[in-house]
Amino acid sequence: MHTVLVNMRARLRSSKRPDRIFEAALEMAKEAGLVGRKRVLDSTALYDAVATQDTVTMIRGAIRALLSIAEPALVAELRGVLKRDDTYATPGKPACDWDDKPARVALVDALARDAHAVLSVLDGRELSVPVEQAAELVATVVGQDLEVREDGLFYIARRVAPDRVISVVDPEARHGHKTAARGFDGYKGHIAIDPDSEIITAVDVTAGNVGDGSVANSLLSDVLPSGKEDTAPNCTQAPSEEPIEVFGDAAYGTANVVETLEQAGIEPNVKVQPPSSREGMHSQDAFKIDLKANTVCCPAGQLVPLRRSKDGAGHASFGASCNDCPQKPNCTTSTSGRSVNVHPKHELLDRARNRQRNPDWRLKYRQTRPKVERKLAHMMRRKHGGRRARVRGTVRVRQDFALLAAAVNLARLATLGTPTG
Repeated sequence: MHTVLVNMRARLRSSKRPDRIFEAALEMAKEAGLVGRKRVLDSTALYDAVATQDTVTMIRGAIRALLSIAEPALVAELRGVLKRDDTYATPGKPACDWDDKPARVALVDALARDAHAVLSVLDGRELSVPVEQAAELVATVVGQDLEVREDGLFYIARRVAPDRVISVVDPEARHGHKTAARGFDGYKGHIAIDPDSEIITAVDVTAGNVGDGSVANSLLSDVLPSGKEDTAPNCTQAPSEEPIEVFGDAAYGTANVVETLEQAGIEPNVKVQPPSSREGMHSQDAFKIDLKANTVCCPAGQLVPLRRSKDGAGHASFGASCNDCPQKPNCTTSTSGRSVNVHPKHELLDRARNRQRNPDWRLKYRQTRPKVERKLAHMMRRKHGGRRARVRGTVRVRQDFALLAAAVNLARLATLGTPTG
């Protein structure tokens, strides 16, 4: 039986304003003057509510889901092409001697052939939306994880697909990484806060493999222009007011995010990564890049042309001039000499890097940006319903995350002594 909270979430999800509770709490904060002109962005891992599945379990689970959702006549037709001795009626991994390699190979091949068989039956037909989605899932899990080898059998591929589905129970969850060494399975919860009051001003949820910068516009919708015809942010700025400022770590320091903020008249206090280089080698910062003259000058004073492409990117090659250069050991190990690749929006990124070298900028960044990490810690202090998602699918996880943000905002308003009744 559904609980009151489950019914409440279902009614919110089906309504025209599923985020109304978060919006109401935020409106109270605005009326109390607690939402100013600064925003800080960050994200955190949200673990999915299901177990990550192996390839065998996913293929069998996808076939089983298709059979469970199709109409009886179609089910009978699909079962007629299945060759494995399996009713696909019960969940879980099929029986197999997992220590026996030939047995494992035979199982994977048989599952793959059953999957291709049902897809062949459905190919070219008009299907209901649920059946079409179930068939797409079968095709996805087979296509992402299997390959045919010389002996004509299907094997589990020795690669990982870029956007790999990790569970047929929650097909929208993905492998994610917050750092190169720390991975997770599930989603990312994104927030924007006012750093002075620590009120959450916006939330979003994406699959775990989505970059943080891709949702910057969504998180900043209250301060960015609302349409193509706008020339000023929604949060209008009088001459006497302080500028709108946005803070974020290097995940938001992309050319697109910085450009969007600058065009909106917002001060982009997002960290832009310096050009990378091998240890002990000159980075791109050591070269003088002149975009007007289309030239690049190396640390040794050698000047070469910068060849530009249609998108504005550039490439400069120093070639043979590096052979007798005394700085070559600190510049390149390539026998063809050093080359420099210039980003299409190099001027914008270079301007941002110069800005963040200012000691005042660094001090303001260190004093402001970490506040969002404390707010995320408040949201994640309970594993179930905080770090661990209680529901499945991006839409439901996002709405649950918005409810959590509303609760955290109400707690913050109470701490600040703001009436919430």
